[in-house]
Amino acid sequence: MRNRIIFILSLLFGLMFINAGLNKFLNYMPIPDDLPEKMIKVMTAFMEINWLMPLVGFVEILGGILFIIPKTRALGAIMIFPLMIGILLTNIFSTPTGLPIAIILLLINLWVMYENRDKYLSLVE
Repeated sequence: MRNRIIFILSLLFGLMFINAGLNKFLNYMPIPDDLPEKMIKVMTAFMEINWLMPLVGFVEILGGILFIIPKTRALGAIMIFPLMIGILLTNIFSTPTGLPIAIILLLINLWVMYENRDKYLSLVE
């Protein structure tokens, strides 16, 4: 049962990141009209660095795909973790309304990392 729950959460989590990454390239999700001024400034600054959003999008897509596949889930979780920290900090300082979902996603990522902790031990020994 636990493996089934992890797979379903990993599938949804991975698909969310794949969707976010594809949006960085295809721009198919509209920008909300009520976006806070702070967030507009942050996004404008990110767009000024012309290589940053494609890089983030690529990591989101690749990390999401790896996160879905059980054999590569540990690698996907590690790839997505820095992005999750950025998402969390952005929601804390710019748009606190998105904080609950950011915390839930971070907890899912941390849970998957905890479940795969034996795969990471060889990196630190």
